Amino acid sequence: MVDVALGSLLDLIFKAFDKELVLTEDSWSNFRSNCFATMLLGYLLLMLGSLSFTLGAFVGVNIGTDLSNLPSPEQVVAILRSHRITHVRLYDADNHLLSALSDAGIEVMVSVTNEDVLRIGQSSAAAAYWVKKNVAAFVPATNITAIAVGSEVLSTIPHAARILVPAMRNLHKALVSSNLNYPIKVSTPISMDIIPKPFPPSAATFNASWNSTISGILDFLKSTNSFFMLNAYPYYGYLQSNGIFPIEYALFQPLTPVKQIVDPNTLFHYDSMFDAMVDAAYNSMSAYNNLVIPIVVTETGWPWAGGANERDATVENAQTFSNNLIKRVLNDSGPPSQPTIPINTYIYELFNEDNKPGPLSEKSYGVYFSNGSSVYTFGTDTLGQTTVNNASGGFCVARKGADTSSLQDGLNWACGPGQANCSAIQSGQACYMPDTIENHASYAFNDYYQRMRSVGGTCDFSGTAVTTMVDPSYGSCLFTGSTNSSIGGTAMPAMGPDGPPGNGSPGLVPDIMFLFLVTVVLSFV
Repeated sequence: MVDVALGSLLDLIFKAFDKELVLTEDSWSNFRSNCFATMLLGYLLLMLGSLSFTLGAFVGVNIGTDLSNLPSPEQVVAILRSHRITHVRLYDADNHLLSALSDAGIEVMVSVTNEDVLRIGQSSAAAAYWVKKNVAAFVPATNITAIAVGSEVLSTIPHAARILVPAMRNLHKALVSSNLNYPIKVSTPISMDIIPKPFPPSAATFNASWNSTISGILDFLKSTNSFFMLNAYPYYGYLQSNGIFPIEYALFQPLTPVKQIVDPNTLFHYDSMFDAMVDAAYNSMSAYNNLVIPIVVTETGWPWAGGANERDATVENAQTFSNNLIKRVLNDSGPPSQPTIPINTYIYELFNEDNKPGPLSEKSYGVYFSNGSSVYTFGTDTLGQTTVNNASGGFCVARKGADTSSLQDGLNWACGPGQANCSAIQSGQACYMPDTIENHASYAFNDYYQRMRSVGGTCDFSGTAVTTMVDPSYGSCLFTGSTNSSIGGTAMPAMGPDGPPGNGSPGLVPDIMFLFLVTVVLSFV
């Protein structure tokens, strides 16, 4: 009788977590006899799961492809790995790039294009085919963790709003059928445009004309343990404020006492417009049954160039915004209303998309040029790298912004008269990509320095080189003098630990809870 009751309870638990329980008399006997091992495993997994909740937030990048000199998929991945980028969002599901991302140690968010939303929303078969072709065909080698359904559908193609939630549901059902619904979440990027008055955040609400659609989206996200995708640009918020807010507020810079930004209803102090925007979304959500769904900012950024009437689109402002954003996100805290929910964020964007329509600023959000060189000093180039204290006194690398011709002269000398071993930067070798003078010079300068320092060799190269205590190795490219045994085919954890929104992975939570509940039931056997 006890066995029957426990079997029924286990069956309920399995069904609740979309799993199937098939037990014969023999397998039930084995199930019971392995009770202790199962309990031990369950508790260990629970402990590991709890550890995942302590992991910090991450910063990723968006990869747009509307540029005239788009690198090959292999070159894109090499650039990502060389700059220690561990999370990316694609605006489609380009199969060539997904293949190149295989075993790269990078979490990938793929997207359903706006053009495909209508088709997938009207046909579960179309959704199943899309998942089979663009997701199931690449996992687990390519670490796909989320599907973004469209991009700002409510703002850009409002006529498709009625089909947006059905499209999300169809894709989720397809993931369930492929047993991929736990590791891969479905959501849709929402623009700040649908929050007409984001300040004060405590009074913010979604545009009432979208109430039905927003309600459906939130219900779906809650039921599937997914997250809310928000596109939030302080650059536009600052421009639209017409001088009400100081630019320091948009750039995460300190505010003087007379410029403090305070919500008059909650008395929360906002140090940045970014935090206020995220809180505006949280408060807009709370109007729907006090829902709190973790927010991931799927787009934010600052243009580094603009037209004559876009004077705030400068390299200095873009660099300040991006680097302060990274510091802000990686402090692992949320906005004032939700301080315990970190704000995982994707920066817009990897490359400058020169073919995009619109003003110059629209083409100038990239943090890297298509050859992999930086538009400005970007936080991913220093965050998370292994610091060392080796006998050589560090590494010798090319100075950021050094003259290209001078770098080439130094590279030629190092690989020639300097007798550096430059085989690793030859075509097809581990350190060839990204194929830039700066990257190749760094490798050659360092190899020379490590070999010759003990007999008087220096790290100067006519002022184009500097020493650093940060190991410049990446992926399978191991710089001479590195003692980092973890390098070799995988990217270093640059911008925060792997994981989803909030403090832990939504994909991991259901499985941990499932194992925990099964363990509790088995403890009565």
